[in-house]
Amino acid sequence: MVQARPLMAKVMIATRAEAGCVEYNYAEDVLDPGLIRVSEVWESREQLSAHLKTPHMAIWGEERAALGLSGRAITVYEGDNGTAI
Repeated sequence: MVQARPLMAKVMIATRAEAGCVEYNYAEDVLDPGLIRVSEVWESREQLSAHLKTPHMAIWGEERAALGLSGRAITVYEGDNGTAI
């Protein structure tokens, strides 16, 4: 997983610079080493869709495959901007 970290950092920086990206984070699960959890917050579904079509995401897909990183489960939640409690 160590070899993936600089590649993850690269895609995180590029994604965070995109219009509409509020948050984009990767974290390794403490109880399941090797499981990477991605959390994203976007201003709109359209901006998320645009993100998925960016060149850096295509490159990241190739890099993930070369590292043998596979298996994705995606859950999308929609809501308002929320209020901190």
